[in-house]
This record gives sequence, structure tokens and C-alpha cells, in this order.
Amino acid sequence: MRRFVVVGHLACTDPDFSFNDLPGAGRMDELCRCVAASLCLSHGMRKDAECWLILLGGPKAPKTIRFSGDGMRNLSPDERNIAGLIKKALALPCGTVFRESTPGVSARKGGLAEVLAGCGCAVLDEGGEDVRKVSSLPDTFLLSDHLNFTDEEQEAIAGLPAYSLGPAVLHADQAIVVLQNEQDRRERGWI
Repeated sequence: MRRFVVVGHLACTDPDFSFNDLPGAGRMDELCRCVAASLCLSHGMRKDAECWLILLGGPKAPKTIRFSGDGMRNLSPDERNIAGLIKKALALPCGTVFRESTPGVSARKGGLAEVLAGCGCAVLDEGGEDVRKVSSLPDTFLLSDHLNFTDEEQEAIAGLPAYSLGPAVLHADQAIVVLQNEQDRRERGWI
């Protein structure tokens, strides 16, 4: 299972955000593109992938939303469709265990600390080891949205392995596409 965990520093945790202003909802547009990059193929769905969005922008407590390709239905790669699924997940009363809002989409309370406690991650960072120079890649990558990791987050992830995609800094959704391609090529013996 490939997993992409994206920290949305300003992402709204209230389901009342506007479809007409996804950037104004804490760059929800970028997070929606990350979901599409993680799960969508040209004419299909990646059943072996997940995208976890850690929403930290309030006004409610942090929430983590999990999109699972193997259980997903009704996912189109457009931002409005994915934002609608996020709205439903945010409207769902939930606790510290994931609860399904729609097929393949579930939510729970908690932020980065809870995710790090529950799954091993590698960090995508421009100062990390080049993905083209390692023999194998981890299953789970942690990425930040359009903002850098905070000092507190840097401290929490300091001991995690770090990987780089090359000399150019990419948007999170673009980085996911490159990582998916790298993994696809390796699985098919092209590298």
C-alpha cells in the first residue's frame, strides 16, 4: 500500500467552506489535487494507494481524512468533487478512530502527532536522499502543503528518513505524481 500524508497547515476543519473559494479555505484546492494525484489514473483508480489529509486550519480541532483507493466510489479527479467528499467527512461526528463518511473516505480527530504515532513515515524534503539513488522506497511519504513544516513539526519528524525528488521544489500534488511514477517504474522493472 502506498500512502501519502499531506499536512494542510491552514486547511479548514469546518464543513461550511465554499466550493467557490477552495484556495480561501486554507488551500483546499491543493489538498484536493493531492488526493487526485494519489488515487486517480487516466481511466481508473489506484486500488493500492491512500491519501491522508491532516487539516490544521481550524476553527475546529485538527482532523485527519483518509482516502483509500481500494474502497473508493464516486471519486472524480476534479477539485469540486473531492472537496465535496472532504465536506462530508468534516461534517461527520468522529472520535480518535477513523469513521467512514462515504465509501473509501473516513475521518478522525487528531493531527500530525497521531499520524506519526500510528504509521511510519518518510519525509519528502529537498535536502533528503535522491529517490533515484536508493534501492527501495518507503510505503508512506509525509509532505507539506504550500507552507514549510513548522519548527514544532520539524522537531517531530527530525528522526525520519528524508528523500528528495531532485533540484526543483514541486507542489505537493506534483511531487506525489513523480513519486507514483517512480514506484510504477520500479514495480515494472524499468529501473
